[in-house]
Amino acid sequence: MQNRKSRSAIHQNYKSVPKKEQLRSSSLHTIEEYAKIDMSRRDRTSIPEVIYCENKSIGRIIAIAKALYAKQKLVLGTRCPKEFFPQLKKTFPKGLFLKDAHSFRIGKPLAQVFGRRIGIVSAGTTDITACEEAALILESLGVEVQRVFDVGVAGIHRLFANDTKLRDCDVLIVAAGMEGALPSVIAGLYPQPIIALPTSVGYGTALSGFTALFAMLTSCAPGVSVVNIDNGVGAAAAAFKIISIKVSSNK
Repeated sequence: MQNRKSRSAIHQNYKSVPKKEQLRSSSLHTIEEYAKIDMSRRDRTSIPEVIYCENKSIGRIIAIAKALYAKQKLVLGTRCPKEFFPQLKKTFPKGLFLKDAHSFRIGKPLAQVFGRRIGIVSAGTTDITACEEAALILESLGVEVQRVFDVGVAGIHRLFANDTKLRDCDVLIVAAGMEGALPSVIAGLYPQPIIALPTSVGYGTALSGFTALFAMLTSCAPGVSVVNIDNGVGAAAAAFKIISIKVSSNK
């Protein structure tokens, strides 16, 4: 029964083959000259349009959010300056605004994907911003998230204490800054798909996340996939598509 519910929940919002109209300009919503919103992205790809708020004015963020909500009743925004939250709350009083993630959601999450869980693991507390960005996306798409935070290699026993939680997940997103070692350690211990999320955390030669990125790309543990620095959205999207395939394979 759970598998049947999972397939229904995870596939109800997109089609396997895009319709022609989804690729035409008619699927775009234009706001003046600055925004062309992709209203059919979730139908095509299973991942909805997400507002990247950085370098956008509060007025433009609100206008885009209103247009998205009118069409799909779900709006996700990331990299949003905290000082914009009061105005957003005034416009969307029922929205969820997460300062730790610099992100927000307006509207209710999609139907829950039963029987699937994605683990989000952080090496340190300072990696949590990227992790919570990923968690917001996944939870908004109806996926259960298991958080395992602050278990980096400087105190590896903390990781082992969470062994059962990690093994209960279908996919693991592993975030780390500094030397970026944690994804390699976890990939050498666990069988799930591992998505490495480098973060811009660390002194000097951490190079704002490039050292962690290079370490993850050169991991000696096979099967580690890597997204860009601080890209919680990309990690969440990759994990969601992986569990979509896992659900489909149970047909």
